[in-house]
Amino acid sequence: MITVQFLLTALVVVIAPGTGVIYTIALGLGQGRQAALWAALGCTFGIVPHLAAATLGLAAVLHTSALLFTAVKWAGVSYLLYLAWQTLRSGGALNVNAARTTQAGWTVARRGALINILNPKLSIFFLALLPPFLSGNAATATAEMAVLGAVFMGLTFAIFVLYGIFAAAARRWLLGSRRVMTWLNRSFAAIFAALAGRLALERA
Repeated sequence: MITVQFLLTALVVVIAPGTGVIYTIALGLGQGRQAALWAALGCTFGIVPHLAAATLGLAAVLHTSALLFTAVKWAGVSYLLYLAWQTLRSGGALNVNAARTTQAGWTVARRGALINILNPKLSIFFLALLPPFLSGNAATATAEMAVLGAVFMGLTFAIFVLYGIFAAAARRWLLGSRRVMTWLNRSFAAIFAALAGRLALERA
């Protein structure tokens, strides 16, 4: 069940920069290590509903229900555009600036969780990723899916924490220049907007 092949596959998926990684890096640069850890925690727990949906077969319902898929998708698109705006707006929640601002940990985590919760493709992704690594015993399939999902979440949290720590360490080197800060904020905003555009083009 938990094979080297599964671990390598999961690791490749987690390492690939996505919305959660960008969010965690932005928080690490803007607010430091503690905020990045909360961001990593939130993004990780945002996976839980999708893993549950894949385990219980609800992902197939989402896949076949165009209305439900579209509703969740456009909520996700709107949220990503909101994050892009928060990155560009002076004093915004994700704006990177030299004066470190501190937000409540749960606020940072909740925002990170919503990034993944509002991405309907994740449920379908897990429905495709996990079953090939099951033992084939129908009686233990649900438990095996839960274990594989837990391992995937553990890897996600660990890798995101590493991204966040790296970003926090780089903060003092990158934020000495107003030009660099402007470039970072515009880059993060462009990435969130691009991710929103990609999500908008997704089909069930």
